[in-house]
Amino acid sequence: MPPPSSRPPGMPREVVGPLVRGLALLRALASGGGARQASELAKALGVARSSVDRLVSTLARLGYVRLDGREVALAPRLAELGNAYIASTGLADRLGGLADRLADELDESVSLAVPDRDGVRFVHQATRRRAMSLTFRTGDLLPAERGAPGALFAADWDEEQWAAWRARREADAEDETFGALPPPHVDAASCFARRIETAGERGWSLDDELIEPGLLALAMPVRDAGGEQVCAVSVVSHTSRHSAESLEQAVLGRLTGVVAEMSEALRAPSRQCEESGNASARTREPKRELGPEFVESLARGLAVLTALADGSAPLTRVAEATGLARATARRSLLTLEHLGYVVAGGGGFRLTPRVLELGFAQLSGYTLAQLAEPHLARLVAQVRESASLSVLRGGEIQYIARVPTVRIMSVNITVGTRFPAYATSMGRVLLAGLPAAARRALLRAADPAPLTERTVTSARRLDELVRDADRAGYALVDDELEEGLRSLAVPIRDGSGRVVAAANVSTHSGRSTPQESRSALLPSLREAAAAIEADLGVLGRYVRIPAG
Repeated sequence: MPPPSSRPPGMPREVVGPLVRGLALLRALASGGGARQASELAKALGVARSSVDRLVSTLARLGYVRLDGREVALAPRLAELGNAYIASTGLADRLGGLADRLADELDESVSLAVPDRDGVRFVHQATRRRAMSLTFRTGDLLPAERGAPGALFAADWDEEQWAAWRARREADAEDETFGALPPPHVDAASCFARRIETAGERGWSLDDELIEPGLLALAMPVRDAGGEQVCAVSVVSHTSRHSAESLEQAVLGRLTGVVAEMSEALRAPSRQCEESGNASARTREPKRELGPEFVESLARGLAVLTALADGSAPLTRVAEATGLARATARRSLLTLEHLGYVVAGGGGFRLTPRVLELGFAQLSGYTLAQLAEPHLARLVAQVRESASLSVLRGGEIQYIARVPTVRIMSVNITVGTRFPAYATSMGRVLLAGLPAAARRALLRAADPAPLTERTVTSARRLDELVRDADRAGYALVDDELEEGLRSLAVPIRDGSGRVVAAANVSTHSGRSTPQESRSALLPSLREAAAAIEADLGVLGRYVRIPAG
């Protein structure tokens, strides 16, 4: 049995102590902005530093955290846990496209939210990029009284939930525990009951600057075949565009129609989760291969959590999916249930929205540049040359991340720099990712000019080189952008296989032949690109990842 300090009051005697502490560590990282020193984590958890080191070692082995200097930081692969919850609901997969379409039609931000205890948590965001725009992230938690969806969900609360709401209000009247929110500027709690009643009469709810001045939202519930509220869809705008009255007039009719489509979509047969079991597979390696610092019980508990990505499942199926004994799976489920990450009912166990508090909101705010930088840094340490990441902007590439190497003679390029795509290795692999007609149109519009004596300017020859890059999976450009500059690049693809960026290593062409550079640099560059793509595939499954 675990020591008493690891089992809070009321926790089952079969509690998995390392799982409790591992989840607490992830929450501490999330509340600390995604990174904290190990000594701070030990103090926050009230455990020995050696225990924290073992938890960190295990989470790092799973790919859920990484060491960044002296700090422990959340890693993009941790999004597997949040992905498991979102996949289990089917909401983003079934309704996300309809929310995106509504956002395009109305030219306003649209959100999907679910009830989470006495709060509201976002599970999908389709935002408009404006100077004044929605900044909440997928996974963020809001108090029910400060927002449009909360008045809808609270209509279904029982006395226990109301008691929890009142206790939370008494303990945290300033909403300090809700990190995504600014301090309250109005007393949203005092008018909450009236808003709930009004929403019940209308069938929709209005947020008239409750979250912050200037922000408006109108929400409607989406119900399943049994009439139960499954989620709410909100249209969010700003007072610079609408008043509360004009927002209702502009969006209510279209929103009503889309909600009807969403309710119908929920009745469609479910699709099995394609990614369930990824974390489970990583825990099946023999203990001797993982080392003494690997805490198996923590890894097994997290594998149990991800095994529920397909939805509600009985104990037997969870045990089969994870390869664990029934008793071991049961202990993990009981621990997760007591912590609020799993709920039992209907003969099975299912995940709750609380899973999203395990760093998902912090990670969903990542840019592609932030995601790539640790991998570029490792690449630079391996090859001792500068590495960069860029995206295509019309006929140019724009650098969004760069890790320089330390040399007397080095390539001096900064983030934000733009170069003609036709004369760069990254430009050629980015062009190779375009449809042929779009690629040729860009090359013609670029009107290639000689930047050095070796710059290729023939549109026909450039098209051949781009097609060569597509076939080979890389491009090498020598002395075409600048004399003495050699660059080797590979594409970065998202989860759908679309080329979204390019990574490169740049060096001085006088240090080696092109063939020597390719042999020395390409394997490490491809390894870094694969690591970036793996993180992008996990984190980008339910979240849009901006370039930078």
